[in-house]
Amino acid sequence: MTATLARPAPEKVAVRAREIRDAIETDREFARLWETCAKYSADWTDFHGYPIIENYDALADAPAMFRETIRTMALKSAVYDLTNGDERAAELPVPVPVDVMSHALMAQFTLLCRIQSRGRFQFVHMTDLEEGDGGGTWDHGDYTHQVYREAFGPINERFWIGAAETERRRRVLDQVYAGIGVTERGKKVAIPLGVAT
Repeated sequence: MTATLARPAPEKVAVRAREIRDAIETDREFARLWETCAKYSADWTDFHGYPIIENYDALADAPAMFRETIRTMALKSAVYDLTNGDERAAELPVPVPVDVMSHALMAQFTLLCRIQSRGRFQFVHMTDLEEGDGGGTWDHGDYTHQVYREAFGPINERFWIGAAETERRRRVLDQVYAGIGVTERGKKVAIPLGVAT
């Protein structure tokens, strides 16, 4: 039996999330954070995260995806602050593409540590606390959606893909990938790696 999470009212989270977002975006190393994430694009590959975005383009989509990820991380940090460090409450369900981009952001570990220290907030990202298999449990109207809308207005529907549609798209990808030897959502890969001609 899972305990019900006690999370703060969306309007309280919204106020703190905007403060955190502003602290990140006005930090003296924010431009470097963006540049390092943008350069990480060669490593922005996965089988069932970004490819669920229609006509995904790692370079063209990067600025908007980065913005969504910064906002999402600010929401999670705000919940963490307002719950006296409750990681479980702060690990909000988020759409899969945003979750994948957060990994690119977290790869800038040293830089993020400095930004957190100067801004006096804590980033939250713990995969053992994420719901479901690799995310995708976010959905329209849920708590994450409510606090996002309260803090930042409408979601970017290109990246905020609901749970059912995420799973539908992943099943399409399952069929496509199986034909080239990629199965179990990318956990098993059996592609012949002979000499290319």
